[in-house]
Amino acid sequence: MKQAIAARTDLGMGTGKLAAQVAHASLMAYEDADDRTRRAWKGEGQKKVVLKVDGESQLFELAERAERASLPNAVVRDAGHTQLDPGTVTTLAVGPADEDEVDRITGDLGLY
Repeated sequence: MKQAIAARTDLGMGTGKLAAQVAHASLMAYEDADDRTRRAWKGEGQKKVVLKVDGESQLFELAERAERASLPNAVVRDAGHTQLDPGTVTTLAVGPADEDEVDRITGDLGLY
């Protein structure tokens, strides 16, 4: 089991902002998963990877692929309280799901 969080590199988010957006994405996608998947992922240690995407269009392409594969996923839009404008798309989480299923969507991305 695995979860991948793709974060935009073009926004220049600070370390704290990036951490917060990744956390939002992780929790939102976890809530999108069914009970069996949540239990399995928690039982296996909640494996996560944070990956790079170049921009919003790439993030939405991945989200669409995750949706078509019926994988839990979540796109995060920032509230705009600090570094970014309200509604800025920052991250996408795919999974938790079987590792090979997540890798079919995000396996070509580099580590953040």
